[in-house]
Amino acid sequence: MDDAPILICYDGSPGARRAITVAADLIPGLRAVVLDVGQVLTVAESYAALGPTVWDFEEYNAEQALAQAEAGAEYARRAGFRADARAGVAAPTWEGVVDVANEIHAAVIVVGSRGLRGARERLEGSVSHQIAEHAGRPVLIVPPPAREAAS
Repeated sequence: MDDAPILICYDGSPGARRAITVAADLIPGLRAVVLDVGQVLTVAESYAALGPTVWDFEEYNAEQALAQAEAGAEYARRAGFRADARAGVAAPTWEGVVDVANEIHAAVIVVGSRGLRGARERLEGSVSHQIAEHAGRPVLIVPPPAREAAS
């Protein structure tokens, strides 16, 4: 894996933190870029955009994404990666991830999964599956922990 960095997707969720921890166990000590891709416009912002005040929501969302990515990079450094933060805004999210992966020539993309199945996955979508489908490079999808059997 020469010196190509790994790309770690980070949104602050427990699944994203778990993905970092698992990746650190499987591929420790590498250079990593920790990425959060914010939305171009959230639902609430789309309503606010109809008002009289003009806000630059894309810039705001990019700043929020960078703050989240910096927190993720710190988490990744504590896990043993040489990590830098990176942020962007894109719709759909998977496209922003794939664009950054291509730009940095990522060796692998690491992403957590919410573990959705069936109708719920079709309804809410699966960013991790979309990344894997479109990335053209290895993708490590880290699922949530297995549920303990009911007693």
